[in-house]
Amino acid sequence: MDDHVSEAIARPDLIDLGEGLLCLRFESMKVASALAAVRHLLDTGVVRPGDTLLDSSSGIYAYGLALAAHRYGLRCHIVGSTTIDHPLRIQLAVLGATLERMPPSEDLSLDQNRRVHRIKEVLRENPHFHWMRQYHDAVHGLGYRAVADRILKEVGTGPLTLVGGVGSGASTGALARYVRESLPDTPLVGVQPFGSVTFGSDGVDDPQIIIAGIGSSIPFGNVDHTLYDTLHWTSFDSALAGSVDLLRRHAVFAGLSAGAAYLVARWEAARTGRRVVFVAADTGHRYVDSVFAHHESALPIDDLAPTAIDDLTGLAPPWCRMEWGRRPAPEQAVHRAD
Repeated sequence: MDDHVSEAIARPDLIDLGEGLLCLRFESMKVASALAAVRHLLDTGVVRPGDTLLDSSSGIYAYGLALAAHRYGLRCHIVGSTTIDHPLRIQLAVLGATLERMPPSEDLSLDQNRRVHRIKEVLRENPHFHWMRQYHDAVHGLGYRAVADRILKEVGTGPLTLVGGVGSGASTGALARYVRESLPDTPLVGVQPFGSVTFGSDGVDDPQIIIAGIGSSIPFGNVDHTLYDTLHWTSFDSALAGSVDLLRRHAVFAGLSAGAAYLVARWEAARTGRRVVFVAADTGHRYVDSVFAHHESALPIDDLAPTAIDDLTGLAPPWCRMEWGRRPAPEQAVHRAD
């Protein structure tokens, strides 16, 4: 029996969708990350009960950190983007977390940089606050060991491929590290939106959206590029098609990054014949209007396929695939210490 709801939320469901596809479905993936990170910080004396945890978030990490703070008797302050919707704002308030929303911006880079700038101002005003640095502190990968153990227990020792969106870098990278301790030949396939600096697509615009939760306009220290074997870049329309098909075909109601990962996982499973575990990081509730309301116009996913490219100069929507080969980060994605 769990002592706190966060412990239940941190455990994903592993669902066999058939045809070699396994969906690692989270209600809210960052809960696993935040819960283990905060527990480690308490165990090592970095923070103590009653302290205030501080970070920037576009949504699901804010929820995860607020739950972890509630679980362990800490305070929580979030500098959030305008993508934090009304239901989440209400939950954060009731949980006791304070939310400081930044002004609206059409420019993702401006939004992320503005939030980091505000974090530093808050720290100058409150030097006793602990900045969680979800984008840069490796402590956020600790929560995925239990998830990897679950995969290994249920899937066994046969050939396996991992597919998932690359956001802060903690989830797919940590999963691969832990799974490879038992299955060292497990390929890791990362999924990115166009316009993200993380794997060098920052010069290619998707006119509709950078997919929430994956991709970035600023370098992230938690992304270890040398863990990734293959990269896929998908457009908003392609990811939307994946999200709608995942719900229509398999009744899995998941977010936009899950739709992109599902689209990629289907293609990789058909190409290689291996079992493929793909990450569905959150539910589809915050995408009802922007994604699922357009289900009738969603592209048939069987008509979609990636364009194979050899280097980043070939990047172009709607969907590209490249053998990354565990190479290091492109220059613009290298994180410089603050």
